Order: sequence, then structure tokens, then C-alpha cells
Amino acid sequence: MDDPRRAFLDDLLATPSPSGFETAAQRVWVEYVAAFADDVSTDAYGNAVAVHEGEADAPAIAVTGHADEIGFIVRDVLEEGFLRIAPVGGSDHTVSKGQHVTVHADDPVQGVVGQTAIHLRDGDDEHEAITEQFVDIGAADEADARDRVTVGDPVTFSTGVRELAGSRIAARGIDNRTGVWAAAEGLRRAAAADVDATVYAVSTVQEEVGLQGARMVGYDLAAVDAFVAVDVTHATDTPDVAAEHRGPVELGAGPVVTRGSANHPALVDVAREAATGADIDVQFQAAGTRTGTDADAFYTVRGGVPSLNVSIPNRYMHTPVEVVDTADLTAVADLLAAVADAAGGVESFSVDV
Repeated sequence: MDDPRRAFLDDLLATPSPSGFETAAQRVWVEYVAAFADDVSTDAYGNAVAVHEGEADAPAIAVTGHADEIGFIVRDVLEEGFLRIAPVGGSDHTVSKGQHVTVHADDPVQGVVGQTAIHLRDGDDEHEAITEQFVDIGAADEADARDRVTVGDPVTFSTGVRELAGSRIAARGIDNRTGVWAAAEGLRRAAAADVDATVYAVSTVQEEVGLQGARMVGYDLAAVDAFVAVDVTHATDTPDVAAEHRGPVELGAGPVVTRGSANHPALVDVAREAATGADIDVQFQAAGTRTGTDADAFYTVRGGVPSLNVSIPNRYMHTPVEVVDTADLTAVADLLAAVADAAGGVESFSVDV
């Protein structure tokens, strides 16, 4: 990954973006895509759309990611000055205690999620729900705390990007700032190639709380003939994953094309052929019922729009230390551009019945 692309990725990962509070990250994304898109727009909730205008008689395809990350929200301030929190999205109670966090008040407030010392606990708190946990910001009492934070302020882990061996990195929010990075980069590559298809790149909001932004965008982008939703998926190539949960996805082995469920077979074929033509190694995974991504919202809008979930292998999902291989990110962006190029020659994405 070259320096400008890595700087964009680092900017995205450094910008907190819990569901419902995505504005700052969307500004980073919009500023980047404005340099090569023909037009950029946002809607009332902050979904962002950039477009490369293709030939008038060619299909339109959208490549998407979601900008939001999991996190927490301040739900109460206690008499002693501690903060009670609630989860935003699928936050994991087993990794939150003992972590540094930032409360995104008018001015950022640093805190820690309290964890009773091992000497003083009996083990019963190992299954403690997030709503039973608390944040210590060092406040003297309730009045002091309320001078610094307000109920409803979002909270995120304070971890940043860390370099691992080779081309691998660890960070919070990789799910799914890497997806919006790939959507932007897919558009940039498609625009540079001046592909015939009209290509939309989309950064949606509130995926982690029910695919809400995708529902808005799917309704609004009536001209789109096909959606490709980019998200992370589980790389199960670590020793902690039980045999029954192991799958075919490995870190560093390339983009993951999903088959089944929302994934339209004709669009799957386009992706496979595009990957072969561009010499991009891909992996496959199965979705028997749902993908758990924005593709689940896109494919049922407006009577049904062909959709596909392309994934980035990710270790330790929904933790502060998610791990990806940046080589996979680059390959996903290349695949999106190849699919966009191939889409220009597709007469119809419909199945032949």
C-alpha cells in the first residue's frame, strides 16, 4: 500500500465513529473522494455517496462500506462520579473491562472501564453485562462528572493503529473503516480507468445497529443496477477458534466472495470472472441465511436489486485489537475496480429463468 493510501486508512481508523455519531469519519471520507469523483453528496443522516459518471447506456453499480463502529454510550452519571454505559452495536462485554476509553463530549474526556482487582473478586463478575460496568474518568463526584460529560455522549476504546509483522496491522474500528477505504479506492481506480459503467462509492451509517443507512441509500439510489457491499469477515486461522467454527477464510489470502443468501448468482459470476481476468486471488465463503452486512438491506429494496457481499479477512472482530493484512485491502480495492470495469459490459444482472 503506497503512502497516500495508507495515510487515508490511518486517518479513517484514527477518527472515532460509533453508530449514530459518524460525522467526523464521513468528513474524512468525503474530503478524500472529492479529489476524483464527479460528484459527492450526503443525506440527512450522513450517508455519503460519490460517483464516477460513465456512459449513458451502461449499467450503474455501487460499491459500499459502512462508516460506523461499535462502541458505548453514557446512560447515567452516578453520585460518586462514575459513568454507567450501554452498548452501541455488538460490543463485547468480555473485552471492555480494564480498557482505556474516550468519552466524546464537547471536549474529549479520558477514562477507563473499571475492573476489580483479581485479589478482590470471586469470578462471578466474568459474565457481567456492559450495562453493569462503569467508566471512571477520575471525577470527584457527580457534579464534577456532569461538568465534563453529558448523558448520551458516545464512548470508544482509545486504542490506535499498531504495526504488526509484514503488512498486518491491528486497530479498533477496522470493522468497517477498511470497507469504506476499499469502496473509495475502488472508485478511484475505476475513475482512473474511465470505466464505461457509472460507479457509485458509498459510505453508509448505522450498519452496526440494524443496516439502517443501507436501507436509506438503497431506496435513494434508484439508478443503481447492482450493489457490492464490502465488510469484514472472520478469519478463523487462529488457535483460539474451535473446530466447529473454523471456516475457509485466512488472513492474507485475498478478498472473500460470498455465495448464497443475498448474494446474487449472476453478480457472483461477474466477480469471479473479474478476479480471474485481473489475476486476483479470491476466497469463498457460504451464507446460508443472511450475510450480516449491508447486502442484506440492499438486495430487497425497490423490488430486489442484485447484491453481493465481498469481505476483508479480519481476526478478533468487535474487539479493540482487530487484525487485517493491508495486502488484502489493496486486493479488495483492485477487485472492486475490476468488477466495475466488467459491469460496463453486462446487459442484465438478472438470473435467467
